[in-house]
Amino acid sequence: MSIKIIVATHKPYRMPEDDIYLPLHVGKAGKPDIGFQGDDTGDNISEKNPNFCELTGFYWAWKNLDADYIGLVHYRRHFSVKPKKDKFESILTRQQLEKILKATDVVLPKRRNYYIETIYSHYSHTLDGSHLDKTRKIIEKKCPEYLQSFDKVMNSRGAHMFNMFIMKKELADRYCEWLFDILFELENVIDTSNMTPFEARLFGRISEMMLDVWLNKNGIKYKEIRYIHLEPINWRKKISAFLSAKFGKNKYSTSW
Repeated sequence: MSIKIIVATHKPYRMPEDDIYLPLHVGKAGKPDIGFQGDDTGDNISEKNPNFCELTGFYWAWKNLDADYIGLVHYRRHFSVKPKKDKFESILTRQQLEKILKATDVVLPKRRNYYIETIYSHYSHTLDGSHLDKTRKIIEKKCPEYLQSFDKVMNSRGAHMFNMFIMKKELADRYCEWLFDILFELENVIDTSNMTPFEARLFGRISEMMLDVWLNKNGIKYKEIRYIHLEPINWRKKISAFLSAKFGKNKYSTSW
């Protein structure tokens, strides 16, 4: 079973040693070499990284990797089955993954629940809800059969976030064709020229919500497993920013 999971990164970082992982320098086009494979070879959209984030890496994997399964994780966020004191030793291994893939074709991180917000209201409070409205119009025009699934996800109170997944290659091919067709059209109707670098990363953010839309519409079953952060999370700042956005109408301006 051939498996390649790209580890999206923009800087030097400790990487898993298991051979299923491929460290990938996303947004490599025109940047200094950091010692990892770049997403600027072969068929690529590396130059779109300021807007598409880690998706330039997933596009590269889709177009240039030959494997039974491909996946996407992040240099600071990984799948994990069994927690250990050393977080790097907790990262999902080939042996663990092969056992999981005997029962499923798709692996996702545990669903992230918002409880007091829907997916749509959370995005609207913290960012710009018009991005989702425009995405809906594109889906209505290009693939209206997905509209019901889109609305269901937008009205739900949780989703599989972070653009983390492992998929059978033929499923990944189908998903990418659908996803990038929508995102490239969205590029044509959203002007990012006057946005801050943080705001301009919107296409990567929108894509996080599209995965569930596609999976739900196609009835594709998946297995959820836990995920870990390799670095501490400042929950105080995250919660404060969320409450400020929801009740004070102060949009997010940075990541934490």
